[in-house]
Amino acid sequence: MTCSKQPFQPIDSQRVTMYVCGPTVYNRVHIGNARPAVVFDTLYRLLTSLYPNVQYARNITDIDDKIMKTAAELGEDISVLSTRYAEAYFDDMQALNNLPPTIVPYATQHIPEMTDMISRLVAKEHAYESEGHVLFAVQSMADYGKLSGRSLDDMLAGARVEVASYKKYAGDFILWKPSADDEPGWDSPWGRGRPGWHLECSAMIEKHLGESIDIHGGGQDLIFPHHENEIAQSCCAHDGKPVANVWMHNGFINIEGEKMSKSLGNFRMVNDLLEQYPGEVLRYVILSAHYRSEQNFGKDLLDSAWRSLDAIYGFLRTQVGIEAAAVDIADTHAYAALLDDLNTPVAISELHKFAREMNAADGDALAEAKGRLLAVAGLMGLLQQDPEQWFTHSRGGSDISAEEIEVLIAKRNQAKADKDYAGADGVREELKAMGVVLEDSREGTKWRRG
Repeated sequence: MTCSKQPFQPIDSQRVTMYVCGPTVYNRVHIGNARPAVVFDTLYRLLTSLYPNVQYARNITDIDDKIMKTAAELGEDISVLSTRYAEAYFDDMQALNNLPPTIVPYATQHIPEMTDMISRLVAKEHAYESEGHVLFAVQSMADYGKLSGRSLDDMLAGARVEVASYKKYAGDFILWKPSADDEPGWDSPWGRGRPGWHLECSAMIEKHLGESIDIHGGGQDLIFPHHENEIAQSCCAHDGKPVANVWMHNGFINIEGEKMSKSLGNFRMVNDLLEQYPGEVLRYVILSAHYRSEQNFGKDLLDSAWRSLDAIYGFLRTQVGIEAAAVDIADTHAYAALLDDLNTPVAISELHKFAREMNAADGDALAEAKGRLLAVAGLMGLLQQDPEQWFTHSRGGSDISAEEIEVLIAKRNQAKADKDYAGADGVREELKAMGVVLEDSREGTKWRRG
C-alpha cells in the first residue's frame, strides 16, 4: 500500500503466512495465469530459506458463474468440470517446476466459513440483505479504496459495476446471491444460494492462515475490485485489523508486443506451450523479467531462453562427475538480489557467472562453483533436470525416440570400427536431419536434440 519497498517483518518470525489467488477452474490456464504461480513459488522458496515455517496457500475457485456456464454448455456437473481443470492446472504448474503450496483450499469446501463471515458483517452493519442477495455496503467503510488509491467516485467511473434494484449504492458488491433450482446452491440464513467471488478468499484466509497474514499476492489485474473487496470484507469482519501487511502484484504479460486478450485471440495456453518447450524454459522466461514489470512473451524470447539454459546445462554436463560442494550462498550477489524485492533478472545473470566460473575452475574451486550454481538455481526452481536428460527434449525435429537414437549411434560406432567412414557420416547426417546433434569426445558419443 505504500507503493515502495519496505523491510519485511513477519507477524511471527516462526511462522510466515502467504496467500496467493489461484485460478477459476473452467478451462486450461494461459501463460498469464502461470506468472503469479511462478513468481510466488520463487518467493515461497526464498522465504523457506529464511524462516522455519512458511505457510503458503493458493486457492482453487471451483464455484463461479463462468464454471456454471461452461458446465451447462457441456452438460456436466460443475464438480466434474472443476475437478478436471483443477487437476490440469496442477499438472501444468508442476511442469513449470512449481512446488505444491502447503495449503490448497477449495472454495466449495468453505461455505460455512463464508456464511459465518457474512453474518458478522451484517451484524456489524457493513452488509445488508436485499431481494435474496446480501451485499457489502462500501460506504460503511471510511477508507474503502486504500489499496488502489482511488475514491469511490473514481472507482465507479472506471469499473464495470452492476446497477441493480437490490443495491443501495451502485458500488456495493455481492457477498451472497440466490441460486435458481437448476443452479448449484447451498442453504444459508438468506435462502439457498452461492457466495460472491471476493468473499471466498477472505473466508479461506481466515480459516487457514488467520485474521491478518504477512503477504498477499496475485496479478495486477486483481487490485480492483477483487483485492480491494477482500480488504473491505476482512477488515470490517475483524474490527479494522489488516488482512495482509504486505501486498505484492505481478505485472501483465503481453504477447508479441500486444496485450493478451480474448478479443485479439492471442491467449497462449500453458499446455500448448509445453508441447513446444520444456516447462523450465517457460519458467526461465517468466523470471527473466522483474515480477512487477510488464513482460513480453514471444517465440524469440522463448528460443533465446532455451539457448541460455542449454549453455548452463552444457557446463553441468561436462562436469557431471563432480560432486557439488555444500556452500552458504548468503553472501552472494545472487542471494542479495533475490532478497531485494525478488530481483530474479539479476539472480539469473549470476547463474551464468557461476557457470562460467565452474567451467574455468578445477578441484575444490570447481565443486564450490557448482554448489553455488545449483543452490541459487534451486531457489528459483531452475536447473532441476539431469543434464543428459535435458538435451533429449524434442526441438521441433522428428519424433524419433531415445532408444532409436541409441540404435543409430551403435550402428555409427560399428561403421567407424569397420572403417566405413562414409557410412558413419551418413548416420550422423540422418540424425541431424531428424533434429539430433551428436557430440564426440574421449568419453564416447553424446547426443542432444538441437
